[in-house]
Formats: sequence, structure tokens, C-alpha cells
Amino acid sequence: MTRALLACTAAALIAVACGGYAWRPFARVAAIVTPAAAQQAGAVLYYEDPDGKPDYSPVPKTTADGRDYRPVFAASEPEPSPTRPPASHAAPPGDRKIKYYRNPMGLADTSPVPKKDSMGMDYIPVLDGEDSDDGVVRLSLGKIQRAGVKSEPAARRVIQTVIRAPGTIQLDERRVSVISMRSESWVQKVADVTTGTRVRKGQPLMDIYSPAVASAAAEYVATLRLKTPAGEAGYGRGSRLRLINLDVPEPVIVDIEKSGAVPLAIAWTAPRDGIVLERNAIEGMRAQPGDVLFRIADVSAVWALVDVAERDLGAIAVGQHVNVRARSFTGREFAGVISVIYPQVNRDTRTARIRIELANADLALLPDMYIDAVIGSGSPDPVVAIPESAVLDSGSRQAVFVDKGEGRFEPRAVTLGRRSDGYVEIREGIDDGEPVVVSANFLIDAESNLKAALKGFSEGSAQ
Repeated sequence: MTRALLACTAAALIAVACGGYAWRPFARVAAIVTPAAAQQAGAVLYYEDPDGKPDYSPVPKTTADGRDYRPVFAASEPEPSPTRPPASHAAPPGDRKIKYYRNPMGLADTSPVPKKDSMGMDYIPVLDGEDSDDGVVRLSLGKIQRAGVKSEPAARRVIQTVIRAPGTIQLDERRVSVISMRSESWVQKVADVTTGTRVRKGQPLMDIYSPAVASAAAEYVATLRLKTPAGEAGYGRGSRLRLINLDVPEPVIVDIEKSGAVPLAIAWTAPRDGIVLERNAIEGMRAQPGDVLFRIADVSAVWALVDVAERDLGAIAVGQHVNVRARSFTGREFAGVISVIYPQVNRDTRTARIRIELANADLALLPDMYIDAVIGSGSPDPVVAIPESAVLDSGSRQAVFVDKGEGRFEPRAVTLGRRSDGYVEIREGIDDGEPVVVSANFLIDAESNLKAALKGFSEGSAQ
């Protein structure tokens, strides 16, 4: 018996020297936990590998060589180490329980017990309520700080879009006059007027002799000399109308009535104030009916013809005020109003032409001059707006994350309106004053997608 006792004592010493696992019967006895001891030490949180490897189990388990996993109790939780999960991963805060652990890199991999990935990173616990179906994304305060998540409340702002488009200056078609004869005529004399000369209404341009005009004038003078009521009311009126139909200037007709003489040559005058654009009259030339002798344009008011992109047509309307900048005059602007939107889109450039009426009192704007139009669109009334960086746009759907506080973010679909200066109008989805995420919202969106993927993976594994 003494020999047997010595053998047992030697075996126990060997077991102690080898870490308690050299002799299986002793190792098994060391791993057995009685109910009384478990109650005294606290509830069992999990079971860990007896060799300290990063392998854990929520229920009793044995190694491949038959050794029991060591229990870890709530009252005797050891300090965290590179091979042991911290207590926060094992014991949930408050009364909530850990449902499972998810991969820290976002992979579709979950574990019912604490675990490490291939790089030694601890799996992240998912507590009761964190994977609910309310659509709210929950993040820890530490993760929010590391990701740089920032929020800004929606506020009322004036959103006015600025449209810029190039164009050219053109003459106002209603302010151009052509001087031509309505009967065969001869140019007797041409005034000192050339192309580009500015003329006034009534200023003499040339002297014309026309047989048809001379005949009508002689007939009119004859009727005036009769001085009879019948002649004045009938034949005289017809003679005067004949001169008018031959486009004889009104001052010439008045001079004939006063002098009672038929002029040999008639002085033809400018019909309006303007610039001489074309001068074809030459002294001694024969002018046929319809020949253009002078072309005069009033440039005190001009048009700006501007090509606007098709996508901007909805923001433009007749009557809008426009600022026009001529490339020849740095820093100077000309105020105008949109008068016409032409009913056609250029199929090659996908632009539509608009007409802007401009005052040009000092004649600075010249025909065919290049200009740039700045068109302000939108209402002056403030609307609910948020920074453009807050919008997650998938092309067919626009959404934002509303900051609900305490690390909770609610995705919400929105309807957008006009954009200006980095802000976008919110027509539906967000109320004035609601805070929205304006920075790192893509990371929250990734967390939301990961949450949905992990939930689907967990439900698929449970089936």
C-alpha cells in the first residue's frame, strides 16, 4: 500500500510539473465543477480551450485528445489577452444578452461564441435589439468618433439656381429700315453718309428724280389750284394719296402744299434714328423699284440670342431678369429680360435658343458680339434645404440618414428640388430642424447594408 501511495504521489507531482495535463484522470478531476462551486464562483459565461488557444464554446466541450474545456465564470473573469476576448464581448451591458458575434471586417461570418478572425481581431457582439427590423442603424460612440460622423439640421434657405449660357448680340428685327424706290428713279445727289454713320430721323440722305413722282406731284398741285370744295374733297385727296403710295416723305408733300410748286428732285430722308448698315446709293445711278439704297438700324435696343442647355429649360420662363456680360467689357453687366423662348431644340447640340432684350443707350453692344448670360432661377421664398453631401443618390432613389441621437441613425427617402451653392431643396421627407448626417454617411450606409446581409445570413443558417 505504501508503494502504491508513493506511485500516486509521483504521478501527481509530474502532473503539476506538466501543467496538470500529464495524467488524464487528474486533469479530468481538475476540470469538473460541482454545482456548489459554480454557484459560489458565479454563472458560467463560456468555456475556453485548456491550452489558451482562441477557441471558445457556450457549452461544455472537449479537445481532440479528450481534455475538457475550462469554464469561465462571471465572478472570476480573467483580464483580456491577445488570446482571450475581453469581458465586454462576453457579458452584455445591462440586462441585454448577446445574440451572436459578427465578423469585425464585415464578412458574412457569425459565431455564437466569442471568436477571433485570422488577423487576431475580436468578433463584435450583437446584443438583443440591435438587429431589430425598425430600420434604424446603431453605432457605438467610439465608432462614430473614429468615422468622423457629423450632423447638421435642415434649415430654411433661399435656393436660386444660376444658369450660365453663351450667346451673341443681334439686331432687333423691328428696328431695321430699308430705303428703296417704288418707281424707276435716278439718284441725283448722295449726302455725306457712309456705312457706320449714325443718322437722325428726318436727316437728308439723297436727292431723287422720279418721273412717276414728278407726275403725281404736278397733278396734286393742279388740284390744289382749283380751290373748289369738290376738287379738295375728291380729286385732290386722290392725288395726295398717290404721292403717299409712291413713298414720298411726308415733309416733301407738306412743302408741295405750301409752295404750290413741283420740285425737280426730291430729298429722301432717314425714316428713323440709327446706324447706316448698308449704303448702295451712288450719284447718277438708276434705281429700279425694290433696289435697296440704304439700310438703317436703330441699335439703342438690341437682342441677345442665347443657347441654353435642354436640361435647364424647366427653370427658365418669359419675363425673367438676366444679366449679360460682354467679353469686350470686363466687369460690366447689361440688364435684360427674357422675351421669347424659341419652340425648337437643336438636335445636335441639345440646346434651345432664347431671346433677351437689352437696352443699349451708349451703343456699346454691337451686332455679332459674344456675350455670356447669367440667368437666376428659383423663388425668393426660403425652403427646407440640407447640404448636398447628406444625400445618398442611387440614381432611382434618394435618401438621407436622420440623426436620432445616442448613436441611432434612421434612413429616410426624400424628394429633392433645386440645388444651389452646395445645398439642395427637400420637398418631401425631412422637416425643418431635423438633423441629418452630412459626413461619413456612406459608412453608415455600409453598416446598414451589412446589418441586412448578416440578418439574412443568420436566418438562412437557422433554417
